[in-house]
Amino acid sequence: MMETHSVASGDAHGLALALSPVLQEHTGGRLGPIEWFRSRWQRGGAATGFSTWRRAGGQSLDVFVKLPVGPREFRWTTEMGVMRDDDWDQEWCSILPTPRVVACGTELGGYDLAWIITERLHGHPLAANLDKAGVLELIRSAADFQARAMTLAPLEACPPNPDWKKLIEKAKEVAREGDLPEANRWKEALRHVKRARPILEGRWASRPINTWCHGDLHAGNAMRRNAPQEGGGPCVLVDLALVHPGHWLEDALYLERQHWGHADMLHGVKPLTELAKLRRQRRLPVDDHYPELANVRRVLMAACAPAMIEREGNPQYLHAALDVIERLLPQAVK
Repeated sequence: MMETHSVASGDAHGLALALSPVLQEHTGGRLGPIEWFRSRWQRGGAATGFSTWRRAGGQSLDVFVKLPVGPREFRWTTEMGVMRDDDWDQEWCSILPTPRVVACGTELGGYDLAWIITERLHGHPLAANLDKAGVLELIRSAADFQARAMTLAPLEACPPNPDWKKLIEKAKEVAREGDLPEANRWKEALRHVKRARPILEGRWASRPINTWCHGDLHAGNAMRRNAPQEGGGPCVLVDLALVHPGHWLEDALYLERQHWGHADMLHGVKPLTELAKLRRQRRLPVDDHYPELANVRRVLMAACAPAMIEREGNPQYLHAALDVIERLLPQAVK
């Protein structure tokens, strides 16, 4: 067996350049020259590039190359998207909610390194020009993702919940000592949340774990399958590094929370209501009391906003989070 070595993500670009010929040889010459790049949408330490792929029948595809890929992203990108070359043009294949995978592996050139080659998604993420149709398609893709993921893998143990007590205490400290807008209202709201925290935390911890959640659902992680001149095509979810077992409403509330303070960007769409409707259409379970559970999650996340002020310090977001607590806390604990 060939000896393998680990690689740090910081070395990714240089390693990608060095391993390009190795990857082309490893794929039997079907992968063309790779144009490595980094875009403003990209996060993380992986190297990414565009290339072409020669199918078995000789047709050429535009493809996207990424290395190294983390274990969770590799698992779900490949489980959701790997298919036979013969299936590529089938209708079911052309509407998959995640990128189609043409090749992948976990070792390359003696390195213990996961890599994937997927179809290239054209244009910019939906976030570049998000309209109402785009919001609806994003949520539709989330429903399709949840439905497909449940057919591929049994649910595993849910990851630990955040340390709500610690986060709320930190939020109180920021409200007490920091330069926080509406500090007095925050102190009063957090006093009530602290008192209710055991109830809120217990209700959230006892939620049913009933789906695989995408975990990072927002318009920056969604692209069109086809080129703009071809009508754009289906919405495809990318960045599967945060997929996890959870309650189905988590994806909807994650999307909703991204727009606290900027609700107009959702164009009147209510992510939770829309996802519940789409799950019913797909014959996926929708529990009767999900609105009450959603309010518990909203209040817990809103109460943490001051604790994350370095990342979520936008005054409009903080004001909206404060409003969530004041409006929904009574409903969440009744």
